[in-house]
Amino acid sequence: MTLNAELRAFYESRQQQIPAEIREIMNRAAQDLADSGRATRALTVGDRAPHFSLPSATGQTVVLEDLLVTGPVVLTFYRGAWCPYCNIALRSLQRHHDDITARGVRLVAVSPQIPDESLSLTEKHDLAFDVLSDLGSDTAEQYGLAFDLPDDLAAVYDKLGFELQRVNGGHPRTLPLPATYVIDRDGIIRWAFVDTDYTRRAEPTDILAALDALA
Repeated sequence: MTLNAELRAFYESRQQQIPAEIREIMNRAAQDLADSGRATRALTVGDRAPHFSLPSATGQTVVLEDLLVTGPVVLTFYRGAWCPYCNIALRSLQRHHDDITARGVRLVAVSPQIPDESLSLTEKHDLAFDVLSDLGSDTAEQYGLAFDLPDDLAAVYDKLGFELQRVNGGHPRTLPLPATYVIDRDGIIRWAFVDTDYTRRAEPTDILAALDALA
């Protein structure tokens, strides 16, 4: 099963459990975000990847330029450990991690959550790649991915117990669009996936094909 087939199956099973009034709020917010054109304004192929220096789940500082010294980078943005679609996507990337590193590539994942949340996520899913904290979504903003939740959806997330005020270190409203970039050793984006729909993610097989195209 492909990653997006797995995500779609989860979405369809989840819809039956969500009250109609909450589904309406979620669907309206999703449509508004799609209509905003945010995805078309994000960085894409041919753009230079902005610098970042972010803390990892284990307390180390990870710098993009340092990663690029040893080879290309796969950089993926996700919403947080509270998002089941993100967890499915990260587990899929972990299953393909050996294939990625065999190509001399580093995989890093970035979310707006605090390092303690990233550490819990890393341990829960046995992630072998760096999970970085972009508090305030400053890095996501540089990549054109950051957006603010509308009031009614933020209230739904609060009601669902996602605790974004705590897990995002005092920045509960700002999240990144799901996005994955392949960045070459010169710091240029050579492949990009950006989508306003958090139920869709970059297929690992497409990422591997993009890495092979670099060679």
